Amino acid sequence: VQLQASGGGLVQAGGSLRLSCAASGGTFNRGAMGWFRQVPGKEREFVALFRGDANVARYADAVNGRFTISRDSAKNTVYLQMNNLKPEDTAVYYCTARVRWTVLYHRPSEYNYWGQGTQVTVSS
Repeated sequence: VQLQASGGGLVQAGGSLRLSCAASGGTFNRGAMGWFRQVPGKEREFVALFRGDANVARYADAVNGRFTISRDSAKNTVYLQMNNLKPEDTAVYYCTARVRWTVLYHRPSEYNYWGQGTQVTVSS
């Protein structure tokens, strides 16, 4: 299984970016695909995910109402639309997936597959 992330970049505060994560070699319709982020010196933190078996999304409190995750099952791809970005959203964003749903979805140790990180930088 490979996860290919794209879409990071530099944006001013209040702006928008969309991240994409395309999976190949496997499907996660009964599990989850989503995003974590990490800044230097800190642990990787949960951002958002799409739960495949229930077609629902989960968000971290810090991004709820500003970020929207969606899935294109035909393309085996999830998207993270990030609006009203803030400087504190600056981080490396990692795409991730697991085959089965878990209630411990906010823990990075629960995920089997990770994509390469993509840098998101929000200037003030």
